[in-house]
Amino acid sequence: MKLTPQKTAFLFPGQGSQALGMGKELAAAYPVAKETFEEADQILGFALSKIMWGDADALNDTANTQPALFIHSIAALRVFMRLMPKFEPACLSGHSLGEITALCAARSISFSDGLKLVRRRGELMRHAGEIAPGGMAAILGLEIPILEEICAEASQENEGIQVANDNCPGQIVISGAKPALDRALELAKNAGARRTIPLAVSIAPHSMLMSVIQRDFDEALANVDIAEASIPVIGNVGAEPLSNIAEIKSDLRAQLTSRVRWTESIQYMISEGVEVFVELGSKNVLTGLLRRIDRSVKGIPLGEAKDFEKLAL
Repeated sequence: MKLTPQKTAFLFPGQGSQALGMGKELAAAYPVAKETFEEADQILGFALSKIMWGDADALNDTANTQPALFIHSIAALRVFMRLMPKFEPACLSGHSLGEITALCAARSISFSDGLKLVRRRGELMRHAGEIAPGGMAAILGLEIPILEEICAEASQENEGIQVANDNCPGQIVISGAKPALDRALELAKNAGARRTIPLAVSIAPHSMLMSVIQRDFDEALANVDIAEASIPVIGNVGAEPLSNIAEIKSDLRAQLTSRVRWTESIQYMISEGVEVFVELGSKNVLTGLLRRIDRSVKGIPLGEAKDFEKLAL
């Protein structure tokens, strides 16, 4: 389909969208993508691309997962911009670490600084899982107000649980201390949840357990040169545009322990006239969520060469 810039938003995926081989076909088909992976390997000082294309266990280490997703998304974006150099979407948004990718796409953060920041973010979150282990679970079939009550009831002193990701209506992720998570899962079942799905993680992103790394992340963020975004970026924490440098920094800092308000972010962009969402990077998780948020809009995943072949340019 033909894309209209004023009615198009770009989305950038977060953790959980990684897949072995991600970006390999894209790099083989488009020199600009290949150059992006090579540039990233040089910046990091090791061949992350080899991990992405040949080592599933290492890829699933969050310190590698986060930069891998960032690199693949930027490679896909660069391919798009090489094919359609004058195209500028109405707005951008990214899920969790994808927010940093969106800021890079909006020329707020350089590729080098963004890559180093997501690598450090992944290292710190892995460390948080070691010193303050926790867990996450997807809850299907319950609305947020009910889950907020369940989390409040399940939380005890030093054992908190909270809503971490509002992915789409009926699919909410909770995150926090393992004992509180177990209590919340039982309460959710009793409240009529259609399914409760513990996730295979030992970290608790977007929960207060991440506060143990807040100071170190803030220091890493302080070393990043940040400019105002050239395209509106919808932040995870406020579900509205980050209109200046102070708001960008505040959202990125708060994001570690705050809810990803994804449903509201998508709804905001739709209210601003967006009709098509292009997901740049690995898989199609975010475009898949669109069907549960608003069936009137269209999602287009662009991550590998075959995806671009289907796009009307």
